Amino acid sequence: MAQPTLDTFQVIADPSRRQMLMLLSKDSLSINSLAENFDMSRPAVSKHIKILYTAGFISIQNFGRERRCTLKQDGFNELHKWISYFDEFWTSKLKTLETLLNNKLPN
Repeated sequence: MAQPTLDTFQVIADPSRRQMLMLLSKDSLSINSLAENFDMSRPAVSKHIKILYTAGFISIQNFGRERRCTLKQDGFNELHKWISYFDEFWTSKLKTLETLLNNKLPN
């Protein structure tokens, strides 16, 4: 059965996953080290990690017995595109307003 596509915004909607991303922005962490920062079961932490991994926000590498999580850019690309679209939208609207005001106001 195919893995369902995860909506980027649903992935980051969870405060625990956002906190995990913030922790991983400082350094890569083992799954156990990451779990120590949360008041939830290890299986719950693993479920959040799997979601972040599947959505492309993190990679997981094996180092001996340890599995380390590291941020990946892939998951953030969709967020960046969406935010950039509205950033350009509002910049365009404000430039139009500026042009309109400059043409209406006497010098």
